[in-house]
Amino acid sequence: MQEIEQNRQAMIHRFVAACQADERVVAAFLGGSYARDATDAYSDVDFGLITLDEAYDDFLADHKAFLRLLGELIFLEVFNDYGFDIVFFTFPDGVECELVLGRQSQFTHIHVGPYKVLLDPKGCLSGAVFPRPEVAQAEQIERLRSIISWFWHDLCHHFITPLARGQLWSAYGGLQDLRLACVNLARLTENFSAAPEGYEKVEQTLTGEQLVPLEATCCPLERRAMLQAALVIVRFYQDLAIPLARRYGIAYPTDLEQVMSARLELFVAAEGVQVVI
Repeated sequence: MQEIEQNRQAMIHRFVAACQADERVVAAFLGGSYARDATDAYSDVDFGLITLDEAYDDFLADHKAFLRLLGELIFLEVFNDYGFDIVFFTFPDGVECELVLGRQSQFTHIHVGPYKVLLDPKGCLSGAVFPRPEVAQAEQIERLRSIISWFWHDLCHHFITPLARGQLWSAYGGLQDLRLACVNLARLTENFSAAPEGYEKVEQTLTGEQLVPLEATCCPLERRAMLQAALVIVRFYQDLAIPLARRYGIAYPTDLEQVMSARLELFVAAEGVQVVI
C-alpha cells in the first residue's frame, strides 16, 4: 500500500506541475476517494481540470500530449456519455486516473460531491458547489415505465426462448439483464430522484438486506438452477414494480404479465423442475 500511495502522490505532483505550466488551465482539483479521505489500495485518482472557455476545444484535442507529461501511458480513452468529457488513463506502475474536463464559465456539472483544490490562481473554485443532478420527474417515470414493461419481453425472448433451445450462455445473459432490472427498481424505490445506475456503487445506495433475495439468483450455468433463479427474480420484480407503477401512475402490464408468467410456469412444469421460492 505504501508504494502504491507513493506512486499516486508522485503522479498528483506531476499533474499539478503540468497544469501550472499550461496557460490554458485555470483550475484543478481532486475528487473521489481522495476528496473524502477514503483511499485504499484499490483507489484510482479522480482529477478535475478547468480551462479557459476559448481554450477548451484545443486542450481536449491536445489531451494526449498533456497527459504524456505525467508519464508513459498504457491505457488512454475519452468518454462522453454523461454530457461532459472524461479521460481515463493508466500508468505502468498501476496508477489509474480519471480526468473530468470543464470550461471556466461552466464546470459544476462535471463532478458531484466534495473536492480538494489543487490549483486555483483565479479563484474560480472559491465557493463552488458540485451538486448531485436530479432527474426530471417525467423522465424518471418514463424510465420506470420502460423497465416495468420490457422486463416481461426480456423474460420471454432473452431467457425462456434461449434456455428452451439449449442456449445456456444466451439465457444466462438474459437472466443477468432481468436481475439488473430488479436492482434498478430497488434503487428507484429507495431514491426516485437519482438515475438508477445498476450495480455501480450500489452498496452506497442500498443495504445488503434489500438485495438478499437476489443473492440466490447468482447461480451456476445450469438449467434447473437458472429456472429457479428466474422465478425468484420474477417474484422480486413483482414486489417492487407493482407498487411503483401504482405510486407514479403507470399502467402496469397485467395482461403481458399473465401471458409471460404462464409461459414460464409451463416451461418449468415441462422440465419437471421442483421449485421453491
